[in-house]
Amino acid sequence: MIVHPELRRAARRARRPLFAATVLHGAVTLTHLAQAALLALALARLAAGHTGSLAWLLAAVLAVVAVRAALGTWQRRTATRAGAEVRVGLRDELLAHLGGLGPAYLTTARAGAVRTTLVDGVEGVDAYVSRYLPQLLVTLTVPPLVLTALAVVEPAVLLGLVPALLLALFGPRAWDRLLAARGKEHWDTYEGLGADYLEALQGMPALRAAGAVGRTRARLEERSAALHRATVAKLRVSLVDTGITDLAIQGGTAAAALLACWSAVSGSTTATGTYLVLLLASECFRPVRDLAREWHAGYLGVSAADGIAALRTAEPSVRETGDVQAAPAHRSTPPELRFENVWFTYDGVAEPTVRGVSFTAPAGRTTAIVGPSGAGKSTLLALLLRHHDPQAGRIALDGRGTTEHSLDALRRGIAVVSQDTYLFHATVADNLRMARPGATDDELTAAARAAGVHDEIAALPDGYATVLGERGATLSGGQRQRLALARALLADAPVLVLDEATSAVDERREADIVRELLKAAGHRTVLVIAHRLAAVRHADRIVVLDGGRVDAVGDHAGLVDAGGVYARLVEAGRTHPGELAA
Repeated sequence: MIVHPELRRAARRARRPLFAATVLHGAVTLTHLAQAALLALALARLAAGHTGSLAWLLAAVLAVVAVRAALGTWQRRTATRAGAEVRVGLRDELLAHLGGLGPAYLTTARAGAVRTTLVDGVEGVDAYVSRYLPQLLVTLTVPPLVLTALAVVEPAVLLGLVPALLLALFGPRAWDRLLAARGKEHWDTYEGLGADYLEALQGMPALRAAGAVGRTRARLEERSAALHRATVAKLRVSLVDTGITDLAIQGGTAAAALLACWSAVSGSTTATGTYLVLLLASECFRPVRDLAREWHAGYLGVSAADGIAALRTAEPSVRETGDVQAAPAHRSTPPELRFENVWFTYDGVAEPTVRGVSFTAPAGRTTAIVGPSGAGKSTLLALLLRHHDPQAGRIALDGRGTTEHSLDALRRGIAVVSQDTYLFHATVADNLRMARPGATDDELTAAARAAGVHDEIAALPDGYATVLGERGATLSGGQRQRLALARALLADAPVLVLDEATSAVDERREADIVRELLKAAGHRTVLVIAHRLAAVRHADRIVVLDGGRVDAVGDHAGLVDAGGVYARLVEAGRTHPGELAA
C-alpha cells in the first residue's frame, strides 16, 4: 500500500477535488451501512411479526438508495475533474521539461518511449490518483468503524472478521516486491514496443526501399510476444493477490455468519443484532473488494511511475544561466556574432570535434561556414543554440556571451532552417504562423515569395488554406524546405541560420532562392552552413573548417585564388556537380 513518491507528488496537484472526491466516496459507503442497518431492522420486525413499520423502513431504504445514486454521480464527476487536473498538470510539466531538455536529450531517448510515457503513463496516473487513492483512504477508514459498531452489537464476530480483514489487506503485500518487478518488466516491454511501432511507421518509406518490411514485421511480432509473456507473468502474480483477498473476504464473511448464528441460538444477541451482524459483515469487506478493483484500474500508473520520474528529473545538457533582459530576441538591430577560441568534445568521444575555433560573423551580413563532412559545422550551430556549452572559449552576441542570455530568448532570437524540416498536420498558413501567430496574409505572401514557394502554394487546391499531411508528406522535399524558409523569415529573428536549408532544391533554383533570401534578410545577421557552392558563393564572408579548426576566412574569389581546402572543395564540386564535398 506504499504509494510511489511520484504518484503522491501527482496527487498534490489536485488536493481539493481529491479531498472532495474522497469525502463523497466515504459518504457513498456510509449509505451502504445505513441501508444495511435499515434492512436489519426491517427483517427483525418482519421476523417478529411487527409489520406496521415496514412501510416507512422500506421507504427509508429507497431514500438511501436515491441519495447514494446522487452522491455516486457527484463523486464520479469530482474524481474525474481531479484526475483531469492531475493529468493535464503532469503532462504540461513533462512537456515543458522536455522542451527545456532540448534536442540533446532526444538524441539519446527514443521518441516512441517518450510518447508512451507522456500519453499512456500519464493516463495510468490519472486512474490511480482519481480512483485508487480515494478508495484506499475509504478502505483504511470505514472497516475500523464497522468493526467498532459490531463490537458493540456482538464482540464475538470480531474473532472471524479481524483476522480475515488483516489477511485481505496485508496478505497480498507479501507479493509486492515480485509484483513491482513484474510491473517494471511489463512497462519496459510495453514502452519498447510502442517505440518500435512508432519508429516503423515513421520509417516505412525507408523500410520499403530497403526491402526490410518483412524483417521489421517479424521483429515487431517478437516484441509483441514478449509483451504478452510479460503481461501474463504480471497477471499470475496479480491473480495470487486477488485469490488471497477473495479467500479472506469469503472466509471472513462465512465465519462472521456462523458466529452470528451461534449468538442467535445461544440468545446472546437480539434478532436485530443478528441481522445487523450478517449484513454489516458483508459491508465491512465491500471497501476491500472495491480497493482490489481500483488497484487493477490504476496499476498502469504504478508501472509508469519510474519512467515519469526519470523524465521529469532528467538533467538538461545546459543550465539556465542568463538574464531575459539581455536576450537578442529583444534587439532592434542585428548582433555581431563571435566565436572566441571555442573547444568542444562530445561525451564518450576521445578527440575534440571543435578545436580552438575563432571567427566573426559581422552584424547584418552573411557568413557561410563550409568544410568536409565531420569538420564541425553542425556542432558550431548546436553550441550557438546552447544545446551544449563549449568546454573552453565562448560564443558572443555583440560582446555578451550566449550564457548571459536566457535559453528561451536566445533561441527565439535565432531562427534556424535545417535540412530536416518538420511541418505539422495543419494548413499552410497555420504552419507559417507558428513562427509569428499575428502575421497578416500579406506578410505570409511576402515571406513565401522570398522563399520561392508562393506560386506553388497558390497552385494548391485551397491555396494557403490547404491542409498538409503529417510532416508535410503531401509536398516534395524542396517544397517543405522552402516553406520552412518562409516560416523562418516570418519569425523576424535578428539572427537567421540556414543549415543545409536548400539541399532538396535543384542547384539552378537554389541560386535564385539564396539571392532572394539574402535580399529579404538584409536586416539580419545570417549564418549559412552548406556543402553546395550556390548556397555560399554570394556570402560576404566564408569560414572554411577542416578537422574542427578554422582553415581559412575570406570571400569566394579570394579563397579560390589562395588554394587550400576551399579550392579543393570547389574543384570537387566541378568534378561532381551539385556537391562541394562528400
